[in-house]
Amino acid sequence: MTATRTDITEDLVRELLRDQHPDLADRPLVLGALGWDNQVWRLGDDLAVRLPWATQSADELLRKEHTWVPRLAPHLPLAVPVPQRLGEPSGRFPRPWVVTTWVPGEPADRAPATRAGEAAEALAGFLTALHRPAPGDAPAGRGRGGPLADTAEDFGRGLASAAELGLVGDPDAVRAVWEDAAAAPEWDGPPLWVHGDLHPANVVTADGSFCGVIDFGDLFAGDPAVDLAAAWILLPDGAADLFHRAYRPAPDPATLRRARGWAVGRALACLHIADAGRHGRPGGKPSWGPPAGASLRRLTDQHT
Repeated sequence: MTATRTDITEDLVRELLRDQHPDLADRPLVLGALGWDNQVWRLGDDLAVRLPWATQSADELLRKEHTWVPRLAPHLPLAVPVPQRLGEPSGRFPRPWVVTTWVPGEPADRAPATRAGEAAEALAGFLTALHRPAPGDAPAGRGRGGPLADTAEDFGRGLASAAELGLVGDPDAVRAVWEDAAAAPEWDGPPLWVHGDLHPANVVTADGSFCGVIDFGDLFAGDPAVDLAAAWILLPDGAADLFHRAYRPAPDPATLRRARGWAVGRALACLHIADAGRHGRPGGKPSWGPPAGASLRRLTDQHT
């Protein structure tokens, strides 16, 4: 951890704006969210200020978003936070920060999608539009998008810990899904743009369907199976098949197998984060537990 919750205040954010973007400094300002890497402050009705606060890597991720998201956003059918201004490190705050557009809606960990058909179509349309060949200078993934087998050690530790804590009811079934995925043929197509972090807190909903996708800090070029895992992570029961029929091009069996493996790993990570939240540990988010548990149930039921 590099900062505490109280290190960033409304007064500080307003002073940063006055120093570098004075035309925005008098807008209403209110804390919107405490993310894994950044604090988000809503700025008026249509903007937000994102400042790194909890990880060293957040600086690089914000600059990556500032570089790439404006190029991708015009082609995406759901709202995304488009960087408008960059704040540079200064004596007041020694890290970069950005002003982005505000994406209205409720995070899906608190307001999950309930309209299966509409949500499946919305997610498939978004990923169909995003998953295009990336340029040669596109960023690489942070431990994601390469061979799933490379994550075996992390997966094994995560599953063992989850089983010890009583977070999974059938560890063997979870392992079977992952092992089948790790044995699938690797992605042999061109590196595609991948969001890389489609968990319920990074997708927002309205009226039971998806209306926006946020936090592109893990954006990279690689295997689309990482994002296709979202069919089991984000959608209600029975909607994964609807998603797969709507996504283009239709995913091949090997890609779907890999996607299930990434989904299992994501669900386990979310269960640990939820458990930390239930015990009051830093970075914990109890609301991540129910969707993660539902994801594992869907994945293991389908595999048996």
